[in-house]
Amino acid sequence: MQIGIDSFAAAIQDPGTGTTIAPTERLRNLLEEIELADQVGLDVFGIGEHHRPEFLDSAPTILLAAAASRTKNIRLASAVTVLSAADPVRVFQEFATLDLISQGRAEIVAGRGSFVEAYPLFGLKLEDYDDLFVEKLDLLLKIRDNAVVKWSGKHRPALNGQGIYPRPLQKELPIWLGVGGTPQSFARAGYLGLPLMVAIIGGEPHRFRPLIDLYYEAGKRAGHSADKLKVGLHMLGFLGETTQQAADDFWPGYNVSFSNIGKERGWPPPTRAQYDATRGPKGAFLIGDADKVVEKILYVNEALGGIARLDFQMTVATLPHKTMLKAIEILGTKVAAAIRKEVGITT
Repeated sequence: MQIGIDSFAAAIQDPGTGTTIAPTERLRNLLEEIELADQVGLDVFGIGEHHRPEFLDSAPTILLAAAASRTKNIRLASAVTVLSAADPVRVFQEFATLDLISQGRAEIVAGRGSFVEAYPLFGLKLEDYDDLFVEKLDLLLKIRDNAVVKWSGKHRPALNGQGIYPRPLQKELPIWLGVGGTPQSFARAGYLGLPLMVAIIGGEPHRFRPLIDLYYEAGKRAGHSADKLKVGLHMLGFLGETTQQAADDFWPGYNVSFSNIGKERGWPPPTRAQYDATRGPKGAFLIGDADKVVEKILYVNEALGGIARLDFQMTVATLPHKTMLKAIEILGTKVAAAIRKEVGITT
C-alpha cells in the first residue's frame, strides 16, 4: 500500500491573529511540506484543482513542477484534475512535461470535481457535466496511447492526425479515475481498466465495498488483468503525538471549511459530536496518534478488500505550518513504516 498526502493549498489563516497568511508564504510552506513528505519516505503528494478564493491550487501542474525540483522520489499527482473543464491536449502536455522534469514521477487523477465553479469560468454548461467528462476522458486516453491522434467529438474541435508533444518519460503516463459515490463512475473505471481513486470524506468506508466490487467486476468482464485494477482512497486525516491532540488540532479548520461548504449546499454545520463519531473505529476520519491511525488503516484495507494507495487530505483552514510539518513527519516515519510492515508496498 502506498501512503501519501493530498492538498488543496488552502489559504490558511493564522490561528493566533485570524489574518490570512500571504499567498507567497502559503505556497512556500506548501513546497516545504512536499519536500518533507519526500524526505520521510511518503509515496505520493497530490495537488487539487479549484477556482475559488479559499484555495491556491488553480494551476496544480505549476505547483507540482516546483515540487519536482525539490524532491527526489515522491510521486507527484493531481487530486483531481477537473478534466471536464479542461482541454485534454493541454492536460497531457502539462503532465508529460512534469513527467520529464520529475524524471518519471507524474500522475493524473482525472475527475469532474466536487465544485462547479470551473464550468461557467471556462464557458461550459452544467447540463453537459457528464458528457464533457466522458468525451474528454476518451480523448485523454487516446493521446496517452498515441503521439499522433485522429479524433472527433461534440465539445472540442476534431484532431486530424496532429502530433501531441512532448511525450512523457514513463512508457504509459498513469491516469487514475477520481470518483465520488455514483455506480456509473465505478463501472466506467473498471470497463476502461483504469486505477480508481475514491473520495471518502464522511460516513463509514465499508459502505463503499459494493461499489468497489462493481469496479472489479466491470474490469474483469472487460478483460483487464488484475494488475491494472487497483483502488486508492482519498480520506480526511491528521496525525498528532496523541489522539486527543490530533483531534483538537484538526477540528477548528474542519469546522470552518465544512460550515462554509454547507452554506453553499444546504447542509447543516458540523458538530463536534458528529466529528468525534466519524473518528471512531468504523468512521471515515483517519485522525489520531500513529498507533490509532495504523489500526484504522488496517481496518479500512480489510473492509474494502485491499487498497493500493491511501492519500491523507490534511488541508484545513487554521493549521499552523509547524503543526502540519509534524503531522507529515509522523505519517512518514511511523504510520507509513508500520503499514509497509503489515501489508507491503504497492509499486
